[in-house]
Amino acid sequence: MQQHPLLVYWVVFAILLFIIIFLDKKYDLLRDESSAPKKPYSYSRSQLAWWTLVIMSLFITIFITRGNIPALANSTVILLGISAATTAAGRLIDVGDATKPLRILSQETNGDNFFIDILSDNNGVSIHRLQTVIFNMVIGAWFITCALHNLMNCVPAGCCSGTACIDTILPDVSDNVLMLLGISSGTYAAIKSTENKTSPPSGGITAPGAVSVPPVSPGPVADNSNP
Repeated sequence: MQQHPLLVYWVVFAILLFIIIFLDKKYDLLRDESSAPKKPYSYSRSQLAWWTLVIMSLFITIFITRGNIPALANSTVILLGISAATTAAGRLIDVGDATKPLRILSQETNGDNFFIDILSDNNGVSIHRLQTVIFNMVIGAWFITCALHNLMNCVPAGCCSGTACIDTILPDVSDNVLMLLGISSGTYAAIKSTENKTSPPSGGITAPGAVSVPPVSPGPVADNSNP
């Protein structure tokens, strides 16, 4: 197993991905809390699942191939923290909006498919969601590629028993990249807080208990003039 770390990684990645898909099919792991027959996928939950998959698959691969576990850098912990905070913020916004009147909740509409659901709000596909999805996918792909390169080439032979080299396999994410992901997730949460807001009907709101009476057209005017 130690001679084929790439094979080990992709096997672990596939197993974890299968578990996530299975739990979603059975328990709606990646979907919004909703009463819709076909619950829509949640962007924030999908983001948390993505970074969990990326980091845990590498973490397990390093343990299998090197016989030790790496110390997670602060930037790696922050990556998971950003995803967890985004999920928590999205859930709090949904719960708050559900208790307010005159709200049409986007999560109560039937889902379409995975990518359309995570890219869409009440107005359809939105640019801020597209931006944050692209950022997370690209940075996640870079994280995987860099870690696998380090695993294959940057850890010298005979260093497997020590932790110094193992701790360098997972790449250190720069502060600017973390700020980029944080700003992107913050923008998502800020705009999400306005997604479910609706305007009152143009004719006003009928008070509770009031009866709506249709307008009465005036009848013909009697001609009282003398012949």
